[in-house]
Amino acid sequence: MRGLIQAAAAVLALTCAPGAARAQADYPSRVVRIIVASAPGGGTDSVARLLAGHLSQSMGRQFIVENRAGAGNVRGSDHAAHSAPDGYTLLVSASTLAMNHVMFKKLPYDAARDFAPITQMVSIPNVLIVDPALPFRSLGDFIAAAKKAPRALTYGSAGLGTQPHLAMELLQSMAGIELTHVPYTGVGPALIDILGGRITGMSVNFLSAKPQIDAGALRALAISSARRSIFAPDIPTIAESGVPGFEAIQWFGLLAPAGTPPEIVDRLYREAKKVLEAPSMRERLALEGAEAVGGTPGEFAALLKAEMAKWGAVAKAAGIEPE
Repeated sequence: MRGLIQAAAAVLALTCAPGAARAQADYPSRVVRIIVASAPGGGTDSVARLLAGHLSQSMGRQFIVENRAGAGNVRGSDHAAHSAPDGYTLLVSASTLAMNHVMFKKLPYDAARDFAPITQMVSIPNVLIVDPALPFRSLGDFIAAAKKAPRALTYGSAGLGTQPHLAMELLQSMAGIELTHVPYTGVGPALIDILGGRITGMSVNFLSAKPQIDAGALRALAISSARRSIFAPDIPTIAESGVPGFEAIQWFGLLAPAGTPPEIVDRLYREAKKVLEAPSMRERLALEGAEAVGGTPGEFAALLKAEMAKWGAVAKAAGIEPE
């Protein structure tokens, strides 16, 4: 009986293989959905729509963005993870994908197992900002004050377990300082309280703070990327300002459900890379404060696993328990 079953399975595989090969060769033959797990208008949504527009032109089929916000990006990510692995449902995700396991004990998907990474699209640094009325002219001044008076300096974040929060936890650990965390429901309210002198500062997406930095309403002490940003070459990195080895970036990436044929993943990677290398795309991303990356699927997979391990360790050291 087992022999008959195996023989039948082999025949079925041979019968289906040519059809599957043709489907992959014809890809895409219909509309492709790009899931964004956040509301319209945010950074992830903006980048996804830029990508969708360019892919629609370069691949000859419509790529549309579908927003599925909710549960801290879990709802949309779960939908994408459990969609058919045929290349017609993709996910553009922020680095939140690598951090949600820090906040949630049980997720309906495994970020490392249930996705086929296609490419890291962009990298966005954070910037450590403070109230310019304070005497801190450099990160060194900030660290010295924090060491002199542990927990006296306060910092805001968009919420417990968010990337800016964990970035500041990493800074405390690596610099040997203690600060007081003040979580908010978003970046906006925290920025208002810095401008009002109610908290000392925060780590924030560079784009969110740039207008106030340019206007002199906020002071930028250091940037969180491993090298200086091309958008603000005068702002030193945290690593060169006394905390060697520090890096904490936000990123956006393109993924497909696990099991998507490698040929389709490779085609999407090559097309996305072309899009990201186009001068018009780079200029548009610059307005979002983002640098195009376009890394290989293997490089993005390695980044995702490394980020999950890194932020999991940071959260554990900080005593942050998943709910």
